[in-house]
Amino acid sequence: MTGAARGIGQATAYKFAREGARVVVCDLTPELIGETVKTIRDGGGEAIGSIVDVRDMATIRQMVEQALEAWGRIDVLINNAGIVKDAQLKNMTEEQFDLVVEINLKGVYNCTRAVVEPMLAQQSGVLISPSSVVGLYGNFGQTNYAATKGAVISMTKTWAKELGRKGIRANAICPGFIGTTILNSMPDRVLRAMEERVPMGRLGRPEEIAAAFAFLASAQASY
Repeated sequence: MTGAARGIGQATAYKFAREGARVVVCDLTPELIGETVKTIRDGGGEAIGSIVDVRDMATIRQMVEQALEAWGRIDVLINNAGIVKDAQLKNMTEEQFDLVVEINLKGVYNCTRAVVEPMLAQQSGVLISPSSVVGLYGNFGQTNYAATKGAVISMTKTWAKELGRKGIRANAICPGFIGTTILNSMPDRVLRAMEERVPMGRLGRPEEIAAAFAFLASAQASY
């Protein structure tokens, strides 16, 4: 699970551990990884940590080898790592565009490519990638983010067609705006406007998205 040391990823790591899954906590910050792994273990769960930069195939392959060495198989990949670098099109720099694409899109491809062969060998597996409502509808100031999230949907549909006959399920989910640190850079007035657009009048909670991931990874979502 990438981006697993904070926000939605951390909530999902905790949820999966409570459900009995063995979790590889992948992120960039050793201290946050360690804290998440400790919390899981203190609660009686199984977890190991792995420093992974989703732009770097060497770190991804190391994570895959670590998981296979520890447990002999990889059953679920959650491509949770993602960033925002917002700006209107006329102000967006090439660096802002490229970084979001490298992490949110190429990172999803990199991690999925790395686990697909072990999954094919065992003839089973689940690939889950968070997209976003922004990938469906676009959003002001998010040319780069919207492009990556739309592309994640298209990649997932392709993987479902290629891999379903091999026993591997591929799903994407499209959450609305979730109250995590990724929103810290947004002005309060923008956050309030987001809340007003939601019929329930609030942002989503990471635990609510974690529950959706857990369902899609379970046998209850076998079709």
